[in-house]
Amino acid sequence: MLSSFFTRVESSSGRLGSQDQAKKAAADRALELVESGMTLGLGTGSTVEFFLQGLAHRVKQGLEVRCVPTSVATERRARELNIPLLGPASFPLLGNDLCVDGADRVDLQGFLIKGGGGALLREKLVASHSSRVCILVDSSKLVTSFDEGFALPVECVPFGVESTMALLAQLDCEPGLRTLDDGQPLCTDNGNYIVDCLFREIPDPGTTLMCLLSLPGVVEVGLFSDLLDVLIVGFADGTTLDWDGSLSNS
Repeated sequence: MLSSFFTRVESSSGRLGSQDQAKKAAADRALELVESGMTLGLGTGSTVEFFLQGLAHRVKQGLEVRCVPTSVATERRARELNIPLLGPASFPLLGNDLCVDGADRVDLQGFLIKGGGGALLREKLVASHSSRVCILVDSSKLVTSFDEGFALPVECVPFGVESTMALLAQLDCEPGLRTLDDGQPLCTDNGNYIVDCLFREIPDPGTTLMCLLSLPGVVEVGLFSDLLDVLIVGFADGTTLDWDGSLSNS
């Protein structure tokens, strides 16, 4: 699906500059997709922060948008920046517009791993109700296949989480409960826990997703399928490459 695009990205990598410059470049390119009157899904994470800053500047200049945040942290930041927000029950209104988010990994098939920030459930809800999903990454996030380089986040109910982790371990992964600095389990905005599952490899993400979702205690999985319409890759020198399904963009 993305093999030709990945080759283009690989040939453009190695440019001098900072990772923040790469993130800002991707965010600035995504802002070009935003039109007045849109309802936007606002993702979570450090790359989205640059998008929020740029969006706030355009709103101040007169851009009219309505936004649905994917996390409490994004909601708080958007309010600080005076970005107009809809209530949390309004994500179905995204049907005609755009969701902008980051990703922890993107593979050749267009599958995503998300959830490094713990917002995977709301991110998937908002993305699934958006006509277009734009994912912003730097080139280090692109992989030919998912492996032990990044653990797969799985959101689980706290009740019986030890039992859920035992079931996860039967799927040839090493599950680890995500904790805070004080050793207490990290709680998501939904009151659940995150179990980070380290797989040696995930050759078939679709099958893995279905297997994980079938386990008692699992609420959602950080594997995103068929939720990528535009992929923007930022580089350290401030340039970008983007893919929209046709490889027509430069």
